[in-house]
Amino acid sequence: MAIPIAILDCDLLLHGRGHKTLDRFDIESVSDEFLLTTFGFPREFIYYLVELLRDSLLRRTQRSRAISPDVQILAALGFYTSGSFQSKMGDAIGISQASMSRCVTNVTKALIEKASEFIGFTRDEATKQQSKEEFYRVAGIPNVIGVIDCAHIAIKAPNAEDLSYVNKKGFHSINCQLVCDARGLLLSAETHWPGSLTDKVVFKQSSVCKLFEDQEEHEGWLLGDSRYPLKKWLMTPLQYPETPADYRYNQAHTATHEIVDRTFRAIQTRFRCLDGAKGYLQYSPEKCSNIIQACCVLHNISLQSGLDAWTFERTEATDQSEEGDDLPDAVDPEAVRVRQELILNHFS
Repeated sequence: MAIPIAILDCDLLLHGRGHKTLDRFDIESVSDEFLLTTFGFPREFIYYLVELLRDSLLRRTQRSRAISPDVQILAALGFYTSGSFQSKMGDAIGISQASMSRCVTNVTKALIEKASEFIGFTRDEATKQQSKEEFYRVAGIPNVIGVIDCAHIAIKAPNAEDLSYVNKKGFHSINCQLVCDARGLLLSAETHWPGSLTDKVVFKQSSVCKLFEDQEEHEGWLLGDSRYPLKKWLMTPLQYPETPADYRYNQAHTATHEIVDRTFRAIQTRFRCLDGAKGYLQYSPEKCSNIIQACCVLHNISLQSGLDAWTFERTEATDQSEEGDDLPDAVDPEAVRVRQELILNHFS
């Protein structure tokens, strides 16, 4: 069924791109290829988003701009997937650049309201077990429930005096901590940490660390790279492998942990507004954080809707490495024992 989208854009009335004040965009009148190349998602997914966010968007616009939820979603998807407010994007759906910006704000807030429905560790037992089996099939590490890592998203400098967002590579960024399962589905996405904070500092202050530290019994492990501290519930690679089993474990760890890096690359490639190659997010850190979070929610919604997480994955890896100059953590003997037992039982 066609979705008629009526647009009454107040910017047209005030600033006058011609005298046209009413326009119509019929999704059924354009091809699937046009929707995918212009807005980054297929037709049925756009329909689904309209139904999912309609009430939130109507609530946000009932006293202001009379732009329908349908058009707001198309405008936001156009920005997320292109990283641009170019006039041709607005022309495609009949709204101004200023209105596109407001649409992105509204849709971003509506998606964040849905975050807890689509991102989280709360899952039924069958889903948890299936995820562990999928991880095991990657490289033979059992009982893995997620892989964790951080990634920097470049942003506009907040102001000349604020150095908290300057990372070790010298540009302003937000350090985002992601945890995902074997399919690339995000279990956690913390997108608000200043870029000057190292991965270890972010991790220690994160909700993920608190969640697992507060648990008396752990039903599986997270995998983190060498920048993370070894814990009973967080397995890291051996810094100095000695035996063949140690090397096999490290290789398996690397192959499995790469899933989170691959997921980040897929998100950044699909949502070009997050790609440093396109420039950087030209907003306050808070709004940048919200846009990153909205893209993470969209990633999970699309994955749960049956779209491939890595359809648009770039082929080259992004360089997210940083020098780890944090003081080393005190060694947890119990965590060392758990890791050694894992190596002995599965890699010897």
